[in-house]
Amino acid sequence: MKKYIFLILVSLLLISDGSPIYANAPISDIAVSGRSAVLMEQESGRVLVAKQEHEERKIASITKIMTAILAIESGKLTEKVKVSYEATGVEGSSLYLKPKEKVTLEDLTYGLMLRSGNDAAVAIAEHVGGSVDGFVYMMNKKAQEIGMNDSQFTNPHGLDDGEEHYSTAYDMALLMQYAMKNEKFREISQTERYKSPQEGEKWDRVWNNKNKLLTSLYEYCTGGKTGYTKKAGRTLVTTAEKDGMSLIAVTLDAPSDWDDHIAMYEAGFARYSLVQMATAQEKLPVKGLQKGKLYTEEDVYYPVTENEKNSIQKKIIVNKDALDAKVPRTVAGKIEWYIDNELVQSAALIYEKPIEREDNFFKKLFRFFS
Repeated sequence: MKKYIFLILVSLLLISDGSPIYANAPISDIAVSGRSAVLMEQESGRVLVAKQEHEERKIASITKIMTAILAIESGKLTEKVKVSYEATGVEGSSLYLKPKEKVTLEDLTYGLMLRSGNDAAVAIAEHVGGSVDGFVYMMNKKAQEIGMNDSQFTNPHGLDDGEEHYSTAYDMALLMQYAMKNEKFREISQTERYKSPQEGEKWDRVWNNKNKLLTSLYEYCTGGKTGYTKKAGRTLVTTAEKDGMSLIAVTLDAPSDWDDHIAMYEAGFARYSLVQMATAQEKLPVKGLQKGKLYTEEDVYYPVTENEKNSIQKKIIVNKDALDAKVPRTVAGKIEWYIDNELVQSAALIYEKPIEREDNFFKKLFRFFS
């Protein structure tokens, strides 16, 4: 324990005059029709609304969020995909692809997200994964990387094929949080209408986005994916942004999913605002640190209520050995933020040593000849 110096820099900013609101407490008075629901803030991952968020359920076509991000990350969007007979034979929502026709992977991904083409999902899986089974392996591997601990994929489209294809509202929020960090995914997700050339035809395929929040119902919506099967019910993942804060909403088996998402968004935007916890590259004043600079590499924001602003505490933990290391720049600890004594956010601290200057002429001369 000698390696660590615990320095509490900021205590309570103000004494709250209301009832304590715990940092991870959901907005409990928002009624949603979905059997499961989550409202998550994009940057921090803080859950603002939760209802049976860890219950495993069928997810239908919101599965295609995973299919889309894997297609984008493959780096093959400009490649032509030769559509197989197996792809064209998939039931349900379709782009009406033809066997042996060639379509770019990018166009298939737009059709996947906007029109929810099951044939596109299989064509993408075969091209990116080598086979559907190979692609399913990639889906589950990516889910593990993201931290989707209560999810399992058995196909790239979400059609009911047994009880082994499932996820949770929380896991799907994590997936959307990850996907929305990708610029191309954001571009596709927020597209309302897309045209795709059709091989051998004079007319283009035209796909309109099925996400009504994006196209007509909610002005702050920035993207999403719809889903439905008889066994899964209505599933929906959407995103919205207002006043610099981005939120993710997920509902599973929700008869009134459009209304659910609007209600959650309105509550989230009304009751929470982003507070900047740390500024990138800004030197932190640490007692006892005479030389060098401690800072966070990135800005740190966290969504809080008005009452919670009065309960923010900050704590810095510094590794003394890191300060003595013979490197110019190193991770030297972390900074933690608490609300009502509950840890809500943390960030790595970077220590940058001061540049040592040799003003002595003879030292400079010695080093030169050495």
